[in-house]
Amino acid sequence: MTDINFIKKISSLNNNIQPNYKVRQNENNNFKELLNEKLKNEVVFSKHANERVQQRNIDVSQEVTEKLNEASAQAKEKGLKNVLVMIDNQAFILSTMSNKVITAVNSEELKENIFTNIDGAVIK
Repeated sequence: MTDINFIKKISSLNNNIQPNYKVRQNENNNFKELLNEKLKNEVVFSKHANERVQQRNIDVSQEVTEKLNEASAQAKEKGLKNVLVMIDNQAFILSTMSNKVITAVNSEELKENIFTNIDGAVIK
């Protein structure tokens, strides 16, 4: 015959045990959240955009990258998804959904150019 009091004691022991790893797990989650937040705000260049930057000798300095990040944030606030960003007579098509530059055009190729599938523009 099973002693019901013994089972109650064992089950109450399990309820009182609190593993220490939860604190570290929360710290890791906070770090992951901060890292993901930082990465979400940074614009990256697609393979195609990197090729166009090299082919067209487009200067992507720290200042240009900062302006792209600002433009992405502004466009997201307005609910835009695919944006034309103009910076110093250079054009960048930016997807705010993936925070990725899709393509880049220099000032010489801007003339007579038509941009389609965009829902907004940001001039910096």
